[in-house]
Amino acid sequence: MMRNRKTTLPALIRPSDASAWVACARRVWFDQHQPVAYEPDDFNRMLSDIGLAHEAAILARLQSQYPVSTATSVENTQTLIRQGAPVIYQGQLINEELGLIGYPDFLIRHESGHYQPADAKLSSSENKKAIQIQLGIYRRLLANKLPAIVFLGDGRTAVLGDEVDAVVDEFIDSMRAILDLPQPPLVRYSHSKCRICPYFNHCLPEFETSEDISLLYGIHGKAADHLAESGITTISQLAACSAESLPDAPYLKGTKRKHRAILQAKSYLTGKVFQLERTTLPDGTWIHFDIEDNPLTPNRERHVYLWGFLLPDYDTGCFEYVWTDHETNDFEGWLGFLKKIEEYRTRYPSLILTHYSNHEKATIRKYAERYAMEKHATVAWLLGQNSPLFDIQNPVSDCLVLPLQGYGLKDICKHSALVNFQWQNEESGSQWSVVQFNRFRAEKNDAERQRLKAEILSYNRDDVMATRKLEEWLRNLFR
Repeated sequence: MMRNRKTTLPALIRPSDASAWVACARRVWFDQHQPVAYEPDDFNRMLSDIGLAHEAAILARLQSQYPVSTATSVENTQTLIRQGAPVIYQGQLINEELGLIGYPDFLIRHESGHYQPADAKLSSSENKKAIQIQLGIYRRLLANKLPAIVFLGDGRTAVLGDEVDAVVDEFIDSMRAILDLPQPPLVRYSHSKCRICPYFNHCLPEFETSEDISLLYGIHGKAADHLAESGITTISQLAACSAESLPDAPYLKGTKRKHRAILQAKSYLTGKVFQLERTTLPDGTWIHFDIEDNPLTPNRERHVYLWGFLLPDYDTGCFEYVWTDHETNDFEGWLGFLKKIEEYRTRYPSLILTHYSNHEKATIRKYAERYAMEKHATVAWLLGQNSPLFDIQNPVSDCLVLPLQGYGLKDICKHSALVNFQWQNEESGSQWSVVQFNRFRAEKNDAERQRLKAEILSYNRDDVMATRKLEEWLRNLFR
């Protein structure tokens, strides 16, 4: 795991820049030239704490096998290497000629006498670009052909060798070009990435002032670049186009997509909702369904700690749920969910189990595979051809163009001119729920545990209430 350490050579390229570089070239430039102080949110603080605990566990494991020396400087790291220390913790490596500086978690002496860099990562995959870049740069700083080691968050150990050299070269060349720029590089807006960036409030006004086309939902940055080459640089210009006159662009080909992009531009400018086509919502008794899951289990298999349901008559007293305190009770929770579904199927012969996005259905499928229950009667019904599961996001994304940059449940439901449903806790969200659940697990005081559980249940209840309000809004709209 990488930690921020001070260096007197800020112009040097650091492996820790890889995560920012993967996200946005402009963020890299700001980090070097106009950094801002920002406080990570609770979720990222929790990730940091878990990451440090994972690193500490790896350190303890290595200490049980070898003498471990902690490096204090670049010079001290080189001294420990010359002395042949079996394991060096918090090593510091620099090559001013290459313009690189790095801080691997561990340097482990190989039987050849050379050292292998190793990092502890919370990820369950060594194939993430930022991880490959970081470990690849450590290899380059050590200047030997030994593979780097990654102690992954799911307990596996992976190695990275020469196969990462190409992405390391790309990163270094790009970083040098970015850091040489006198002004931040031009980039496109990304609703998912930009919202969590510390420079969001700096960049967004610039995007809005220029009416950058990438502000529009569904318009990929590459499509915006291609349209700009054809002279279509603003949302207003796009809104004035016809589908027939719009050139083909990456991720924007075919009359249907072009027509939707133009309507998205008009919706952005006017706030108007456009209906692409009519749809019929399924008949039956609707139960609204939402899950909360924890991705930070020891084996990185998501544990659904809450399966929530809103039944007729759809008020707060009609909320039911299945809850498990710990991943060791995961199977118990899964069986509890199936029992609920069987009860509802008996009570409501025309059951429609409504959720927003594919996450719930995908999770049911993963659980069926996890416990080898694909042929279980209730599971087969849930995932079969006549499944009662209904993703209410589909009629939204297929049939409507909304004045939004994102089509998430909260984006739509909180909008005052659309569904206009507000969650009781403004701070609540999926990551907030994971933080509260992990606090619940760690808490020893029973009263505080019950308070945290009540907050999570309230959030999940609001989620299913929101899909109910969305259903009512859609029925009125499609009528």
